[in-house]
Amino acid sequence: MLSAVDSCCNKTLWLLSVLEAVKVSPLIEKVSDHKDFKKLLRTRTNVLVLTVLYSLSAVTSGDSHLKLLSDVAQTVKGQGTIAWVNCGDSEGRKLCKKVKVDPSSKRGGAELLHYKDGTFHTEYNRPATFKSMVAFLKDPSGPPLWEENPEAKDVIHIETEKDFRKLLKKEERPVLMMFYAPWCGVCKRMQPIFQQAATETKGKYVLAGMNVHPAEFDGLKQEFNVKGYPTFCYFEKGKFLHHYENYGATAKDIADWMKNPQPPQPKIPELPWSETDSPVFHLTDESFDSFLEEHPAALVMFYAPFLCDLKFANISRQSPGVLAAVDATVHKSVGDRFKISGFPTVKYFEKGEEKYTLPQLRSKEKIIEFMHNPQAPPPPEQSWEDKPSSVSHLGSEDFREALKKKKHALVMFYAPWCPHCKNAVPHFTTAAELFKEDRKIVYAALDCTKGQNHELCKQEGVEGYPTFNYYNYGKFVEKYNGDRGVSGATLSHLLSYLFL
Repeated sequence: MLSAVDSCCNKTLWLLSVLEAVKVSPLIEKVSDHKDFKKLLRTRTNVLVLTVLYSLSAVTSGDSHLKLLSDVAQTVKGQGTIAWVNCGDSEGRKLCKKVKVDPSSKRGGAELLHYKDGTFHTEYNRPATFKSMVAFLKDPSGPPLWEENPEAKDVIHIETEKDFRKLLKKEERPVLMMFYAPWCGVCKRMQPIFQQAATETKGKYVLAGMNVHPAEFDGLKQEFNVKGYPTFCYFEKGKFLHHYENYGATAKDIADWMKNPQPPQPKIPELPWSETDSPVFHLTDESFDSFLEEHPAALVMFYAPFLCDLKFANISRQSPGVLAAVDATVHKSVGDRFKISGFPTVKYFEKGEEKYTLPQLRSKEKIIEFMHNPQAPPPPEQSWEDKPSSVSHLGSEDFREALKKKKHALVMFYAPWCPHCKNAVPHFTTAAELFKEDRKIVYAALDCTKGQNHELCKQEGVEGYPTFNYYNYGKFVEKYNGDRGVSGATLSHLLSYLFL
């Protein structure tokens, strides 16, 4: 018969053998000493710490936590740090006491604590799932994932294309799928309405949601004509039938529509600017020269309908001079002649000859002021692209290929006239300079106003300037969550974002 001492020793040996079997990623840092813990918080700005009380009853809980965190650590490498402390051994117990942590009081004998910028931030109380934990470490102050909301329990949350195909194949009930992007403002406004509709129609219909913004879903988006977010698609017996396009809907509107789904009503096409009642003269390749012969002085805007806000349309009646416009996406000959590479481009003509290019005319007041007293513009600033720097300036022709070669790429989508962009440029340029020797890292920039770049910017979800996207070997990962203002894109933010 075993003595009490023998029994204790056997249990200890069993516990040690179990702990040795736990496969902990080398990316998870084990901390026991208080000095090491303080150094960790001093050198890392985004740290999630698992404190666990390893005992015979808590081994299973700790084991599962560490396995999950090993997977999370691999995914957030370079963006966040994961550490663990065993409050059950002698050194770890002292550390846990100093930082006032007691995992024994928690269910399962484990606790997750988050530290931000060297100080305690919050206890992790979101679901202990891979997806939720990765999302939290990428944006510790950001909102929870949609599926974490208890009120969204009746929405079927789809993660992969395989799961999506499986749902359509097996589901007998009609399905309304909401394809969305997590950053999309309209999506956030529609989610509570959609989830309420899911609850009200539970059992009769299936309402599902899927984040399809990542590049891996480009094929799916093309298949179902997803050109913006959210896009709602209605399926019966696995077959796509209609889009649902009432973005001002209530939950009742959605439920009523599901009873009698109908295709969207044909939209009345928006009247082109050139066909509206406006004293602006709209020129073509054929009429351009004769118009300038008849009008000795004219201010001409070369524009693209989908990219420009057409300020001429609002000010023409107040202007003292002659205003004209050319849709350079249609009348390409005259656009090529005057080397139009970005939209809008405003030029002033006298006696049929180009006199000035006027990039500073970006407001109604500036245009009217110029027409009252036409003056030569100030000397043009050297463009960011023309200035020597370590920023890689890309275009639509080399964007994909360039990013495929880089493990970490932070891309700034911008417009040269944008004030927030101008504020961010020196910080972004300095960050690029600091990492110019690292071949795995690139800070890249793309001017959305040049040539075909605007189409690429639309594809990459650019809705304002500047927009910062993070890519891993060419695959979109997420948007940089700093503000657009100067305080949001400071050097420290840009550096710590990729290299926490």
